[in-house]
Amino acid sequence: MTRGIEFDYDEAIQEAILLFQATGYASTSVRDLQKAMKIQEGSFYNTLKSKKNLYLECLKRYSETVGKERAEALFSQPSIKLGVRALFKTILDQFEDPAAPRLCLLASSISSDVLSEPELNEFLRTQLAAFRTQFVKHLKAAKKTGELPAELDPATVVDIISTFAQGLLRVILLDYDRKQLERQIEVFLTGLGL
Repeated sequence: MTRGIEFDYDEAIQEAILLFQATGYASTSVRDLQKAMKIQEGSFYNTLKSKKNLYLECLKRYSETVGKERAEALFSQPSIKLGVRALFKTILDQFEDPAAPRLCLLASSISSDVLSEPELNEFLRTQLAAFRTQFVKHLKAAKKTGELPAELDPATVVDIISTFAQGLLRVILLDYDRKQLERQIEVFLTGLGL
């Protein structure tokens, strides 16, 4: 007879996310994870199997929470222009949340140590592709309604916004001035025709 999980799985995953955000994938040891998650070695390996599998679970949870909040901000607005601005507002609001670490787990995952793991690489690529497809679809719909200019290339614009957002999530760790960032975001989006 197998024994059930002897720890709070959701709480343990959240503690692992926090630790991975603080120290990164490669620099986080299994022993550090066990301590942060308050679980024994046997429970760790029986339930999670490996650090890589745990990291994948953390990425999934982060996508289901933080990533979902960003997607909802983007796609729930009455116009794509409002949606893109809501996305960046949500990113800045999340950064200012005192209960959350300032480093985005998804942004920090775009690193050689994470991407060298095939399962992690595949998950990140799949997530990015799904988001990109949905975003492009919304931009195409906005072109059809006349909200966006006919010459706008949705796929290229989505790639540019994604690159800008990834850079923003890194740069704000060095110098965070919300008013200045909001001005930069507005100039950037206006320049794109959004």
